[in-house]
Amino acid sequence: MTEAEAAPRRRGAARSEAARRAILRAAATLFATRGYDHLTIEGIAAEAGVAKQTIYRWWPSKGSVVAEALLEGELLPGHFEVPDTGDVRADLTAWFEDLSRFVDDPDNSPFIRSLVAAAAENGDIGARLDDALGGSELTTRVQAAAASGEIEARTPVQEVVDALVGAVVTRALRRVPSAPESARALVDLLLR
Repeated sequence: MTEAEAAPRRRGAARSEAARRAILRAAATLFATRGYDHLTIEGIAAEAGVAKQTIYRWWPSKGSVVAEALLEGELLPGHFEVPDTGDVRADLTAWFEDLSRFVDDPDNSPFIRSLVAAAAENGDIGARLDDALGGSELTTRVQAAAASGEIEARTPVQEVVDALVGAVVTRALRRVPSAPESARALVDLLLR
């Protein structure tokens, strides 16, 4: 038996990188223009120029396509990074203000609400959205501040992170822009 005969065979067609990228771009485009509720596999396939069977071969649902598009950076314009200047309050405030500016932009607000709806339906999208918004970096930054004594060691790290991300999401859902100094006030309250 040759080496090729002994190797296990993959089921289905090989995944074309060009087709995968086209599908993710199409999903991101349609998501941004129509929202999650009006996104369909058929629409993604038509926009990407592939058969819908191609999409179903690689992803089980529209939620999983959206999750991968989010992970690949196709849905958000970049990662909301948490700075590390040595001043945790200033760092969290800067992150919050950056994300708030994005959410407060009228062109982005419906998009964020649609992402939140998709995350509510699909836990994988929720986890990836949290990561894209900087959730894991926030956790690391607050943990480091607690470990170094910059803030109290008993600070409930995950609760602080959840409150910060939740405040931005709540504002997007309520369509309430952030007020000046609200970022600093929230950070001070949470890190007291």
